[in-house]
This record gives sequence, structure tokens and C-alpha cells, in this order.
Amino acid sequence: MKVTWKFDNLPGRLAERVRTSPWVAVVSGLARRQAGSGTAPIVQPASVAGRALTVVIAIMTFLACLTSGAVYVVNQSANDWFADIASEVTVQVSEGQGSEFEKKVTLVSLFLAKQPGILRVNPLSAEESGKLLEPWLGGSDVLSALPVPRLIAVEIDRSSPPDLNALRESLESNFKGVTLDDHRRWQAELRTVTRSLVLGGIAVLMLVGAATVASIVSATKSAMASNREIIEVLHFVGARERFIAHEFEKHFLNIGIRAGLVGAFGATVVFLLLPLTMRLLSGRGLAAAEFRQFIGSAVLDWPGYLLFGFVVVVVATLCMLTSRFGVYRILKSYD
Repeated sequence: MKVTWKFDNLPGRLAERVRTSPWVAVVSGLARRQAGSGTAPIVQPASVAGRALTVVIAIMTFLACLTSGAVYVVNQSANDWFADIASEVTVQVSEGQGSEFEKKVTLVSLFLAKQPGILRVNPLSAEESGKLLEPWLGGSDVLSALPVPRLIAVEIDRSSPPDLNALRESLESNFKGVTLDDHRRWQAELRTVTRSLVLGGIAVLMLVGAATVASIVSATKSAMASNREIIEVLHFVGARERFIAHEFEKHFLNIGIRAGLVGAFGATVVFLLLPLTMRLLSGRGLAAAEFRQFIGSAVLDWPGYLLFGFVVVVVATLCMLTSRFGVYRILKSYD
């Protein structure tokens, strides 16, 4: 008895699958249009509904690219902050006056430099410590009258970090009024903000996707209604549902690609102009510097722009699949 395997003629079936793919059909249709040949499609591409749907999908793609780009920029800035925070700890010296205070800062710095896992110790001067408070207290002479603690920036070896709990206990036992801050609270708050922004971006993308699906479903019903006579004739003379659905797939995939590219191009222009716009609007004050330090330079790198291409592919595929299932559902109602 001859056994027939499911993998028989696999290359031929794969070739047939690729040949009948809507993506290949769109490319070959464009080539035939350039050559001035080819049969007339069932769905006319230059209809008013088609142009309106193109505008809607272009706007949706633009919003999706803006949202994904903004989430990407915020995530990259947060990662940079995490890297900076994880590689440094801060030691605060809060008790002491005059030369004794300076001597205490020096002793604490020398003590830290001898500890394993510490690469560099940078004690900040009184002026540098005061400048850190200027965004909140201003640059008046009040700072000189306040007991501003001295800060020591400590860079740790991330490959072999020190035991921060043991280091904290050692500092507190050897020096009075000296505390160590490992920025865990700031890391937790930054993670919370980043996750909230990412979740908000995902929610916006889901809304954009739902609006796009609803628009395509409405456009599919409109196209099916306007071409009902042609579709019924094709259906009754023996045309397969796959052939009719394939024609609609090509139409809506073509719209999705063209509209997606327009929307992605608009988002690209926005992100190219965003750094210049931020410099013009934020000014040069301390608040502007803190704002730029928090969100970064708002420059989108090449993986971010590749993300726009991925959004275009997703939008075009969404157009194709939504129209396919919509056509199948409507055709079944004709039976």
C-alpha cells in the first residue's frame, strides 16, 4: 500500500501560496499599471470611499508612529537613567562646620576610596552642592546661610559591586552624620513612570488599531454593496469565495501600504524636527536643562525609525486580514 505524505509537493504548494499572496498581487499590479496592461479590478481604486479610507488610515498610522516613537524615546531615556543611577551612589555628610567639616569630608572620601568595588570618589564642593539646589531655591544668598550638606559622588564597579548594606553600616559606625543613598527610591519611581507611559502608549495603539479595523469593516461593507451585482454574478457562475476575497485583499492592502507610508513619513518629519522645536520652546534656563536631562535629546535613532516600518507592515496586514474576514462573512450571507 502506497503511503502519501503530507509533505508531498511541498515546494510547489509553497510557490502557489506565494504566487497568490496579496502582497505579490499588489506589487505585480503596480508593475502592470506602469506597463499599461492588466485586467480591471472588481473594486475600483479611485473611488471616493477609497480616498476617504486612505486619509483615515494615514492619520491612524501617523498617530501609531508618533505613539510608538514617543514610547521608544522615553524608554531609551529611562534606560540611560537606570544605567547612570546603577553605576553611582551618593554619600551625604551633614554634620560639621568650618575646617573640621572639610576635614571630615576628606576623611570620608579617603575611607571610601579604600573600599573594594569602588572605582572613583568625587567629593563635591560647597558651591557644587549649592548649585544642585538652585532649581528649587533659586540662586540667592540664602543658600550660603543654610546648612547645606556636602555630597560625595561614588562610582562603583558594576562588574564587581561592593556590598552597599555593609558599606552603609561601616560609614554610620565610623562617621557621625554620614549617610549613603543608593537611589533605590528614585529607581522605583522612575520604573513606575516608565511603565505608566508604556502602558498608556499600548492603550493608544490598541485604540488606533480598533478604529482602523472599524473603518476597514465599514469600507468593506460599502465596497461590497456598491459592487453587489458583479459579486453575485461571479458567485453564481462558479467563482470561488477565495477569488473574490483575494480581489478585496489586494484593494485594501494597496490602500494600507500607501496610507501607511504617508503616515510614517509624516511621523518621521515630526521626529526629525522635534529636537529643534524643543530647543526653541524650552529656552536655556535651569528648568529647561532639567527637562532635557529627564527626557533626553528626543532624538530617534535608526532602530526607532525601523519601528515606523514595522507599524506600516502591521497596518497593511490589518487592512488585508480585516477585509478578508469581512468579505467571507458577507459572501456566506449570499448562500
